[in-house]
Amino acid sequence: MAGTTTSPYPTTFTIGGAFTVNRLGYGAMRITGKGIWGPPANHDESIRVLQRAVELGVNFIDTADSYGPNVSEELIAEALYPYKPGLIIGTKGGLLRTGPDQWPVDASPRHLEEVLHGSLKRLKLDQIDLYQLHRIDPKVPFENTLKFLQQAQKDGLIKHIGLSEVSVADIKKAREYVEIVSVQNMYSVDNRKWEAELDYTREQGMAFIPWFPLAGGNKEALAALDQLAAKHGATQQQIALSWLLHHSPNILLIPGTSQVKHLEENMKTADIQLSPEDMKALDAIGA
Repeated sequence: MAGTTTSPYPTTFTIGGAFTVNRLGYGAMRITGKGIWGPPANHDESIRVLQRAVELGVNFIDTADSYGPNVSEELIAEALYPYKPGLIIGTKGGLLRTGPDQWPVDASPRHLEEVLHGSLKRLKLDQIDLYQLHRIDPKVPFENTLKFLQQAQKDGLIKHIGLSEVSVADIKKAREYVEIVSVQNMYSVDNRKWEAELDYTREQGMAFIPWFPLAGGNKEALAALDQLAAKHGATQQQIALSWLLHHSPNILLIPGTSQVKHLEENMKTADIQLSPEDMKALDAIGA
């Protein structure tokens, strides 16, 4: 991957002590239709994005049965199967889809069993490398969900287990039943709500996978990103992503896009070297 020889931060991370991946991965949510519903507007471009991502060194792809639903997983298999050795596909379960931009939670064992087998079939896999619980379901005892994941892992359907949008207390509870190797929470240069969870995962050797990794309209953040983008000849998004790579060595990035041009732009993030002064300016946003 470009920039890896001079990068001041580790360029790879080993998930669960088993899978070493480049920290700049790809999130496959945006290759579906509007509202993450139905097929993409440009099917062929979505296929090209997936294939180009792997060509550029991506070996970790994040998806979910709810993206489409089903569409993202189907496109991944269409574009990339048989999979290149070392390519890790992480998928998620625990959300229903009732329409565009609608995401009801269902982490019941019955639902998870159905969607896990569906993901295996769509991705043409016998085992999911990383299966992530999309959300804890307030209607279902967490223990019941965890016992299902525990059994699915024992049955060989899941290699490793991760969680999404969880607190440190949630992670500790889950670890009473299964080993947790990754946590996927919303996090960005101007949204540090889950800082304690990032610290905990780093200390415990778990991957931290931020979703919505860009400044969400915060004027102070956007101004700082603008200034550094001009300094480095980069985009706001590239600077925001680069800050995450520099910020903690266990962060895995999964920026998503439905366009090859945008994908290539995201991947050039690896070439950006933020100085200690740059990091101090960005760190101050979330202080």
